[in-house]
Amino acid sequence: AVKEEKTILFSIAALVAGSALAGLISALAYLKIYIFPYAETQAQSFTTLGALLDQAMYIAIVLPFAGYVAWPYIARMIKTRRRLPAEDAMQINRKSVMSFGIGFSVATVALIIGLGVTLLLLLTIAKPVILPLETGFQTAFAAISQDAGRVLQGFLFGSGYGTYITDFTRFKQPSYNLNAQIWSFTFFRSSSFILELMATAGLLGLLSFLFIGYRFLKEKTMFLPLVLIFIAAFVLPFSFTIQVLFFIVLGLFAATQALSSPKRYEDLEYYFVAMKRGLIAAVPENAHVPASVQQSATSRVLPFIATALLIVFVGAVGYMSALYVLSDMQLKRTLDYMVQNNGLQAYNHLAGEEKSNTIGAIQYFPYRDTNYRIFSQLNLALANSIALSQPQGQQISQETQQTILTLIQQSITAGRNAVTVSPQTSLNWDNLSNIYRSLIGFGQNADQFAIATNQEAIRLDPANPQQYINLGGIFYQLQQWDQAQNQFQIAIQLKPDLANAYYNLGHALESKGDLQGALTQYQAVRSLMQSDQENLKKIDEEIKALQTKIGTTQQTNAQTPAATTAENQPPLGINEPSPKLPERQPLEEIEGPSTTPAVSPSPTETPAP
Repeated sequence: AVKEEKTILFSIAALVAGSALAGLISALAYLKIYIFPYAETQAQSFTTLGALLDQAMYIAIVLPFAGYVAWPYIARMIKTRRRLPAEDAMQINRKSVMSFGIGFSVATVALIIGLGVTLLLLLTIAKPVILPLETGFQTAFAAISQDAGRVLQGFLFGSGYGTYITDFTRFKQPSYNLNAQIWSFTFFRSSSFILELMATAGLLGLLSFLFIGYRFLKEKTMFLPLVLIFIAAFVLPFSFTIQVLFFIVLGLFAATQALSSPKRYEDLEYYFVAMKRGLIAAVPENAHVPASVQQSATSRVLPFIATALLIVFVGAVGYMSALYVLSDMQLKRTLDYMVQNNGLQAYNHLAGEEKSNTIGAIQYFPYRDTNYRIFSQLNLALANSIALSQPQGQQISQETQQTILTLIQQSITAGRNAVTVSPQTSLNWDNLSNIYRSLIGFGQNADQFAIATNQEAIRLDPANPQQYINLGGIFYQLQQWDQAQNQFQIAIQLKPDLANAYYNLGHALESKGDLQGALTQYQAVRSLMQSDQENLKKIDEEIKALQTKIGTTQQTNAQTPAATTAENQPPLGINEPSPKLPERQPLEEIEGPSTTPAVSPSPTETPAP
């Protein structure tokens, strides 16, 4: 137990040493001195804590620990040889203070350097993007008050720990699309930890955190690391690492308080006793154990049980964490091979390969929807690549056909697995819809599956204009021009400066014969793409061709958006599936969604924004 001075100092030393090492690694990386041989670690912004903002908070919280222990030693070296404050407060002998003081002084310097470099990197190279406070407030309150079908559960317990991405996509307002810089971003964290806690843990979770803060204030002790954590919780988002650090700091605070006031914070020893006296008896440590308890106590087995349970819990968490890290490493290698266009190696590192004893990312950690999404896309891309590589006009061999079908089935299965693992994540439904869309003309009912799954993605992300462009693209592919027009118009309503929505609407109108309406939309695109010379040239050519087609070169008098420069615009293009397999007759039988969409409107029904 952490209840003695040296034990507390050792625990703090371990925390400080790890933090100082992380800071020094970042400082060396900033100087382009890379100590790890891996390519992904050789960047100026590399950090062992995953993100520079997390590292800045981590070091800032740990720094007071190092400074507290180091300062008496530094002051003594600078001023006099008087007795050190730490010797009186913690009753550590002079030799221990000197040895700890030297180490903590060095660590303090390392932490200051690491924090300085981290802040410099945050301001120059890796500027963090944080969800605007207004959107954070809105999604938090909506999550606990507007969750249809579970209003009371959502109010008390939120949407569930680690599910903020679903709260963000479901409850963000269309006004979020007016932010030109971040409208297309999906956030996994809220604006601050307090707001994320409200959304994911509900009112009870928020009150629990605030109660901890209240009890800390009642102690009337200036424990700076905890003060910094509580302040940061109201203004910054917390990663899982910072949340773990919070409980570590809380434990060290409790240990130091018990050390300074042992009578106020007594340890209790637990005994198993007869059932008529209750199952467990608690007796203060070093106190006289009543004879009745001594006679009925079977043993001090409870501490051993607690220790065993703790070991099992820590071991299970550690084991799962190790599998997650190994899966993440394999996923990173997969993405690298995909960039290198090495499909076979990407496939093996994601799914595993028996001959080379390669364990894939999915095998290491089969509970992560991202792995399945990427695996589904990889299978579909490989199937498309094989199909397109076949000579035109020649009969495809039975073996090749079977390989293509196997890859397609694996793609669908992986997409369905992603939905099963995380059915409330719109990205998974969007991915499954793209798979089915690529199979239109190849698989039975692929068009119906594509529409149904895309509508479920819209239900889970109703304010995202891209979802409506995707659905409109499916209808466009099916030559259902009116339905396509409706979806593109909804996208424009959600984001009036989205050039690609006007562009797709123009093509839908041109395809249905409304040439003047199409010209109006193309001119709207032109007014939004003033600074993009490549797309400006493209739309000018299409406008000229359409004007020739309708027999006029005069500008339309219809109202169009004022000429402006719209930022963060996706490239112009008709929304199409990528990839799209060659059509086949007769159509192949394919599996539908494994999880039934919550809402499955008919293909002609238009979702409202």
